[in-house]
Amino acid sequence: EDDLDAKAMELKCQVKFSLKKVLGMGTAVGHVNLTKDELRHNCHVAINFLVALLKKNWGNVKTLHLKSTMGHPFLLYKSGGGGGHPSNSR
Repeated sequence: EDDLDAKAMELKCQVKFSLKKVLGMGTAVGHVNLTKDELRHNCHVAINFLVALLKKNWGNVKTLHLKSTMGHPFLLYKSGGGGGHPSNSR
């Protein structure tokens, strides 16, 4: 029974992305009961996983926003024009 509970929790924690030819996409990365560190970790894992799925990695990403259900979006990343990894942009 513990094994079944562990498997159920593992499935609840998975992030699914549907990669089609779309300009924007969104996914849930957390809920209100998460700590700041847990939410930060979830965002980090989800972003890295998404970028790894893209053919040109960070070259395909123009902007990244984080948005709560009822809040304003926060800009996390904006490419410097030519794409590239976030550490290369200002």
